Amino acid sequence: MSVADQGAPAPNRAAITVCIMMATVMNAIDATIANVALPHIQGSVSASADQITWVLTSYIIASAIGTPLTGWISGRIGVKRLYMIAVAGFTVASMLCGLATSLPEVVGFRLLQGLFGAPLIPLAQAMLLDINPPENHARAMSLWGSTTLIGPIMGPTLGGWLTDNLSWRWCFYINAPIGILALVGIWMFVAADKPKGRAPLDFLGYGALALFAGSLQLMLDRGQGQDWFNSREIWIEAIIAGTALWVFLVQMATSRRPFVNPILFRDANFVTACGLIFFINSLTMAVMSLAPPMLQGLMGYSVMQSGEAMAPRGVGSLIAMTIVGRLIGRVDIRLILLIGLGIAAYALWQMSMFDLSMDGRPVMLTGFVLGVGSGMLAVPAAALAFATLPAQFRPEGSSLFALLRSLGASIGISVLQVSAIRNAQVMHASLASGIDASNPVVGAALGDSAAAHTGLLAQLDSEIGRQAMMVAYVDDYKLMFIITLCCMPLLLLLRKPRGKGEPIHVDVE
Repeated sequence: MSVADQGAPAPNRAAITVCIMMATVMNAIDATIANVALPHIQGSVSASADQITWVLTSYIIASAIGTPLTGWISGRIGVKRLYMIAVAGFTVASMLCGLATSLPEVVGFRLLQGLFGAPLIPLAQAMLLDINPPENHARAMSLWGSTTLIGPIMGPTLGGWLTDNLSWRWCFYINAPIGILALVGIWMFVAADKPKGRAPLDFLGYGALALFAGSLQLMLDRGQGQDWFNSREIWIEAIIAGTALWVFLVQMATSRRPFVNPILFRDANFVTACGLIFFINSLTMAVMSLAPPMLQGLMGYSVMQSGEAMAPRGVGSLIAMTIVGRLIGRVDIRLILLIGLGIAAYALWQMSMFDLSMDGRPVMLTGFVLGVGSGMLAVPAAALAFATLPAQFRPEGSSLFALLRSLGASIGISVLQVSAIRNAQVMHASLASGIDASNPVVGAALGDSAAAHTGLLAQLDSEIGRQAMMVAYVDDYKLMFIITLCCMPLLLLLRKPRGKGEPIHVDVE
């Protein structure tokens, strides 16, 4: 039952909003605070460069799998009870992450974090919409969206300070006081609600979709270390993912009550917006995952310095989303999206010219510009996704929208990380091919001393590795630049809603 249906007293609206925002801030900070600490976590748990990304992707994929169940579970146990369970579970899982002593433990507890954190976003959005009148929905979503950006602003800097002065474990412990305060506030101010009933759930469709997402992510995360399709494991994971997707599609097309109603795909705005949000989150999270190892591993930044260099991106997003929230309804949303894609493309083009001799200013400036671009995309995409969708399909649409947003982030991180590692290996081999004693220039530099020979070759190999890794990061930025340009034609599929919404006309059972 929604908060509105409970008849929440008007004086409690501000208190409920604050409680929701606190839980949202906790979730948002956790999504970014660990990024800058990844190199330290990697050393602490003895993980390789491709394995450490599991700390990010495990959380995201668990959240993606758990989010679509939010509506079904809340209907059975109630909104308030589910929200309190989610906040409490997320807080406890955060503490366990801080106590972890090995990579499997960190990844396992991050999975728990993702599962408990999955209901936080959809329930927060639903509760805010319920306690506000329709004319204030856009403003409420803009306020909520701005709150989610506290994570990108505070997360990197706070994570850097905690890691430098205490330990990377405090990046997770910090959630405890926020979670406890949010939990107490929800218990005090949110009215108890009765379960709506036992709505049916397409367990086969949901199970197939979850199995597809999990198998695909596992294949992407494990592929580099297992030599991709030369490995039996990768083939098994690919076959499972493909089979699960086929079962899900068949079930969606033939079931009387499928987990995802195919009617959703008749709305061009919804389908296009889902594609855009997949890309937007892929862009945002993947670029953020590349920055810490580049700054700390190649350019000698401390954890605190890398956090400060990443913070302007969140500031840019906050400014952009605040402005966009006021423009929606006055300016064609498609124009806002086009400008946002253009700004993001410009920032990525600038990033593709990074080099090891630059100082921190280009990183901060391009991060700010990219933040402005991505901030102009998220809110309009969500607004267009539901602008023409009939109200009875919004719960299902919201779940699918959230699922694709999470999948975009996890797949983007995995793909760009794999691309960076492979490109670095290829570039290292290319650059090192001419570095041997048979080269007259190299031979003259090495001299006759065996010790000098060994030492200089080691220095050369180290520098070649740095240069090769930097080229790999630059290639990733170029790839994201091209993908951003390719997304622009999708805007031609969008149609401007008339008035307060133009519902599509469909036959409903």
